[in-house]
Amino acid sequence: MPKTKTKKKTKRATTTAPRTTGTDRLRYFDQCQDRMVKTVRELVEIESPSDNKQAVDCIAKFLASKFATRGGRIRFHSSDDFGDSLQVDFAGTRASSADRKPVLLLGHYDTVYPLGTLAKMPCRIEDEHLFGPGVLDMKSGIALILHAIEALQDWHGELSRPVTVFLVSDEEVGSRSSRAITESLAKQSAGVLVLEPAAGLRGAVKTARKGVGEYKLTVKGVAAHAGLDPGKGHSAILELARQIAVVAKLNDLPKGLSVNPGVIEGGTRTNVIAAEASVAIDVRIKRAKQAAGIDRKLRSLKVFDKHCKVEMTGGINRMPMERTSGVAALYKKAQNIADAIGWKLEEASVGGGSDGNFTAGLGIPTLDGMGGVGEGAHALHEYIVVSELPRRALLLAEMIESV
Repeated sequence: MPKTKTKKKTKRATTTAPRTTGTDRLRYFDQCQDRMVKTVRELVEIESPSDNKQAVDCIAKFLASKFATRGGRIRFHSSDDFGDSLQVDFAGTRASSADRKPVLLLGHYDTVYPLGTLAKMPCRIEDEHLFGPGVLDMKSGIALILHAIEALQDWHGELSRPVTVFLVSDEEVGSRSSRAITESLAKQSAGVLVLEPAAGLRGAVKTARKGVGEYKLTVKGVAAHAGLDPGKGHSAILELARQIAVVAKLNDLPKGLSVNPGVIEGGTRTNVIAAEASVAIDVRIKRAKQAAGIDRKLRSLKVFDKHCKVEMTGGINRMPMERTSGVAALYKKAQNIADAIGWKLEEASVGGGSDGNFTAGLGIPTLDGMGGVGEGAHALHEYIVVSELPRRALLLAEMIESV
């Protein structure tokens, strides 16, 4: 059973007069920028690769204490194979919140970087850019959640509506331990705000994402000595090469369908006709209706050499996040918030998937790309633009109130 911890809510005093205009609120976050940077750095300097449970659990506990000081009810969702995921619930205590569903703030604290990356990729600031492993994807997004909630409590003394924060431990490796929990929480929510990075340096929010599939094609051949008995062998590698050529023809880029044979394995020695070979295949789809068609075609491959056997495993992991009316309505709210401070907030459709695909696939209004602005996700030059933090925090805070 998940571990549950409840901490008595500490009533926060309103430190300044409530802010009612976007300009006043932006000024508040401008004054908080140094503290936001400090929070981002704290998170980046706790390394948390997806495949290291101890490290991921460490950042989960650190964040739990941060949210607890803000009055959040802490719940860990345990996993044997991955780190524990963190759920934080804030009860809206104002009268207007009694019959409102919570807004779900969704993110992850696992990264693609192995332990020790900080030694060669230290967290640092250069020319208003904050560099570090996972700073963009997506520890800056988590920091924005912390500071947006703090701001709403400062402005009102309490949150105006229920809020659920769910931070998962395994998003970068498929969300296998957390997906069911994400979907369950989404079904109870009025809408979902995903704190993944914004799209590009223009800071666009994401209103559509492609669906993602992971397949593996395995070929079994017949081994033989390449010098003594070449005619008795049936090469799995040769058969695989022919199959890859067929798979590549399934691409339909104008319709948003891409099929990429990405990693090949096979053979044992150069003097042995290969008995087995395989290829990992990445599939991206723009529309949900494309899923069944590409799946059927991949599973219908026919052998060229009748002495070989082919097997296709895997499937579509994330259905597309499509721009539904619910998604468009959230984007319109975000646009209005941005317009109030003279900010032209754009939208984007992207090829990568996130846990927002899961929630949007359930029909829950979802707005993605609410996190930091920067470049280089998963790369050695990953960074965020420090000066963008205040208005990203403002956008999140006001979206929490308006969803």
